[in-house]
Amino acid sequence: MSARLSVAVQNEDFDLRHEHQQLVQNDHGIGAVVAFIGMVRDLNLADDVVALELEHYPGMTEKSLMNIVQQAESRWSLQAARVVHRVGKMYPGDQIVLVLTASAHRGDAYEANTFIMDYLKTEAPFWKKEWTPEGPRWIEARDSDDHAAARWAAQHPAPNP
Repeated sequence: MSARLSVAVQNEDFDLRHEHQQLVQNDHGIGAVVAFIGMVRDLNLADDVVALELEHYPGMTEKSLMNIVQQAESRWSLQAARVVHRVGKMYPGDQIVLVLTASAHRGDAYEANTFIMDYLKTEAPFWKKEWTPEGPRWIEARDSDDHAAARWAAQHPAPNP
């Protein structure tokens, strides 16, 4: 049985309880679900953040997210995975991203969840603009995100097709 994988890019907020119920529904082989929720912070680069605005290319972004989730499935024993990523303008305390991974055992669920988040930060085509009291600024990619994603190539090489 192959894993149930799904992604969504949306303006609307998401509900963890609803997403969790949908993920595990009728699958009694799931022994672990790991959830990561990313949120808007009110401080970045020593500046106050009033809002965060995310832009994307519809269609291309979903395809990229699904590719990342499929890579995780090829590396770990997953029964289900779900990624929900918000776009548009959000404010401190708002939820931005949800990554749910389900497996028979916690290790696979944890590792796959971390992998998905690390790759999402570096490979998914989102553009971030922070709004500060001084005005808006585009956020550049961070070296720390690249280093986090790069460690997976050494630790868990992708399987040969």
